[in-house]
Amino acid sequence: MNRMAQACVLIFFAGAVLRASITDLYLRYVKEELRPFLIAAGLLLIAAAVMTLWYELRSYLPDPGNPTESDDPAVEEHGHAHHEPRVAWLLILPALGLLLVAPPALGSYAAGQTGTALTSEQSYDYPPLPAGDPVTTTVFDYAVRALFDKGESLGDRRVQLTGFITPGPDGQPILARMIMSCCAADGRPVKLGMAGNAPTGLGDDTWVQVTGRYTDRITRDPVNDEDIPYIEVEYWRQVTAPRDPYE
Repeated sequence: MNRMAQACVLIFFAGAVLRASITDLYLRYVKEELRPFLIAAGLLLIAAAVMTLWYELRSYLPDPGNPTESDDPAVEEHGHAHHEPRVAWLLILPALGLLLVAPPALGSYAAGQTGTALTSEQSYDYPPLPAGDPVTTTVFDYAVRALFDKGESLGDRRVQLTGFITPGPDGQPILARMIMSCCAADGRPVKLGMAGNAPTGLGDDTWVQVTGRYTDRITRDPVNDEDIPYIEVEYWRQVTAPRDPYE
């Protein structure tokens, strides 16, 4: 692989990154606020590739001060040096993956293999809930308040949560949502048991919106032996997967 081929591969890879960044595909890999950095990285890669192409093509142009072709072997060698191993062509595979393969976001399988992200070793805040009935909040926010604030900041408020179905410790469906600090590689589930009028007859990874109230019922996560809080479900409905599947 010579430098011109490297530049072409770099442009191809940068185009794949930009395509993922402009669409919502990037949300399956990184957090939403990282989009500007991805776009900037893609543009920088294209600029570097264009400069490389310009530098290489310039060597093939005749020298205005010496229009005759040189017999110097060093000149002949100039356009054919700087080759990289053929294995470098494998760099095109990640770009093809971004363009041709759209992997699903982490779901019930990952949640079943990983313990709940909520642990007593961390500290949490409990700001006042926003107005509304029911109040729309996240699975993470409700679970933290229910588990570590003992429902004090929830009171008797009705909350509305959105997550996907995954099997619970007792085989019954629970509500889950993946959270991540930076990218999907560090994704961890927040798990929430459902009592009362809980969803039934739904397959794993089905997205639902549940409305309910706080209950002090808890269970244990068999993966890491941490507590999983519950919500007393009043009603629920099936929904489409959100644009950003992570919290």
